[in-house]
Amino acid sequence: MPNVVVIGAQWGDEGKGKVVDIYTEHADNVVRYQGGNNAGHTLVVGDEKVVLHLIPSGILHEGKRCIIGNGVVLDPEVFIREITNLKAKGRIKDDSVLCLSEGLHIIMPYHKRIDIAREAKSGDKKIGTTGRGIGPAYEDKIGRRGIRLCDLLDRDIFARKLTEALEEKNFLLEKFLNDKPFTFEEIFNEYNGYAATLRKYVADTSLMLHQEVKAGRNILFEGAQGTLLDVDHGTYPFVTSSSTCAGGACTGTGVSPREINEIIGISKAYVTRVGSGPFPTELLDETGENMRQAGNEFGSTTGRPRRCGWFDAVVLRYAVRVNGLTGVAITKLDVLDGFDTVKICTGYRYKGKVITEIPATLEVFADCEPVYEEMPGWNCAISNVKSFAALPENAQKYVKRLEQLMGCEIVMVSVGPRRDETISLRNPFFA
Repeated sequence: MPNVVVIGAQWGDEGKGKVVDIYTEHADNVVRYQGGNNAGHTLVVGDEKVVLHLIPSGILHEGKRCIIGNGVVLDPEVFIREITNLKAKGRIKDDSVLCLSEGLHIIMPYHKRIDIAREAKSGDKKIGTTGRGIGPAYEDKIGRRGIRLCDLLDRDIFARKLTEALEEKNFLLEKFLNDKPFTFEEIFNEYNGYAATLRKYVADTSLMLHQEVKAGRNILFEGAQGTLLDVDHGTYPFVTSSSTCAGGACTGTGVSPREINEIIGISKAYVTRVGSGPFPTELLDETGENMRQAGNEFGSTTGRPRRCGWFDAVVLRYAVRVNGLTGVAITKLDVLDGFDTVKICTGYRYKGKVITEIPATLEVFADCEPVYEEMPGWNCAISNVKSFAALPENAQKYVKRLEQLMGCEIVMVSVGPRRDETISLRNPFFA
C-alpha cells in the first residue's frame, strides 16, 4: 500500500492542511515529522474553521492514528491546550489515536524567552521568527543538550538536565540579552504537571510505523512550512530550523526512504511569504494588496500579513528537484479570479543576465529581478467548478502552463477553501 509525503513547495502557507485533510480519508496513519507550533494548518470542515498547530490534520477523521514524530519540537502547554480545545468540540474520543515519539525534543520556557530577546536585539536584521522558541530548541537538540520527552517523564533525569540547562541559559539571558533569568522551581513544577498529562500519549513511534508498513497500512506524512524554508535547502538564514523537505519525513520519524512511494508538493497559484528574506516576485502595490485580501493572506499562527507575489516557476522547479516530487497540488486558484492578466516568473535577471536557478548567495538572490510571462485571466468565479474540463479556458491554460514550467504533473487543483471545492486529477493513494 502507498505511503505519501505532503510537503510545501514554496515558503510555507501553501494550503497543506486542506490537502492533507482530503488525503487522510485514504490513510490509516497521519504523521507530523518536523517543526513545532510555529506552523499552523487552517481547515474548513463544513461551516467549522479549525486551526491546528501541532496535532496532525488527521485528528478530524474518526479512526485515524495521528503520530507526532521525533523530528518535531513540542511545546507541552500548546499541545495540551490543543487537545483540550479539540475534545471540547467532540474530537479525540479515544486518546489512543494520538501518539508522541518518546524521542522528540521539548520546548522550554527559556527557549521562548531567548527567541524573543534575540529578535528584539537584532534590529533591522530580524529573521522574522514567530517567537515560539522553535529555533533555540533545535539549537539545543543539535548541540546535544536538549531535553527529550523521555527525559521529561523521569523526574531525576529531568531535574539534572534542567539544572545544567539553566546555568547556561540564565547566563545568556542576563549577561547578553539583558533579560530576566528563570528559577529551577518555576519550570520544574510546571513541566512535571505537563509530564503527567503527556505520559499516556508516549510511544516508540518509529517501531509503530515500521509495524504499520509491514502490515500494509497506509501512512500520510504531513510536513510543515515549505521547501524554501528548509534549514539546508532554503533561503538561509531566512529559514526555519528543521528539514522541511521530503527527506525530513524519514529523519523525523525513523521510517526508511525505501518505504516512501509518493511525494506531493503543495503550491499556491501565486506565492506568499511571511518574514524577512528575498522574494523576487513580491508585489508591493495595489495588485499585491488585492491578492492578499482575496486570499485572506494573514498567518494562521501569528496573524501577520503575508507578502504576496506572482507564481515563481523557478522556485517550483527547485522544489521538484530537491524533493523528488511525483505530483503537485495547486491551491487557491480562485484567488486569481478577478485579475485581467496573470503573470508567471520563468527566470531571474541578474546584472543583465537571465538565470533559471535559485542562486545560493543571499545577496545575489535579493538583487534578482523576475522575468515574467503574461497570460490572460479568466475574470469569473470558479469555486463551484467540479472538473478540470469545466474550468474557464484561460484557467485551464494557466494551470497547464504551470505544469510545463515546473516539470511535474499537477494532481489536484483547489478552487476554494472547503473540501468539496477541489478538483482531483490523480490520487496518489491509487496511483
